[in-house]
Amino acid sequence: MTALAHLDHRPDLPTRELPVKWVIVLDRDLPRGLQANAAACLAASTSQAVPSILGSGGEDASGGAHAGLPWTGCTVLAAPSAIVRRIRDDAARTAGVAIADMAAIAQRTNVYDDYLAELARTGAQDLAYLAVSVIGPRADVDRLTGRLPLLR
Repeated sequence: MTALAHLDHRPDLPTRELPVKWVIVLDRDLPRGLQANAAACLAASTSQAVPSILGSGGEDASGGAHAGLPWTGCTVLAAPSAIVRRIRDDAARTAGVAIADMAAIAQRTNVYDDYLAELARTGAQDLAYLAVSVIGPRADVDRLTGRLPLLR
């Protein structure tokens, strides 16, 4: 993941009018539970790498605290696994775009150190991707994700 050098913080605009766009593309053939896991993990990774996407928290009328949410919004799309890989690879070569990805080995291991060890033993060409998070300039993200459907 590469952190974005500059992100125009605009929580005052509707997400469709923002100059930045964030999408998560999931393998459409994964079971729903694994899709939810991949999306949650990539959201955490993305918010750590690009912390400026998180808005400030707020209080409800009763004084209860609520954590900040991404002011950018996040569109969750579905694609065949080969398209997930293509988007990941193309996004990795696109300047000004930040990515986080989840390789299939991440959901096959239960110990994080085992995941890292298997990742270190696997060549880039042999990685299968379950999901990718892409955030950056709207035009670049739109070009990378095309007209993929929403996850349903």
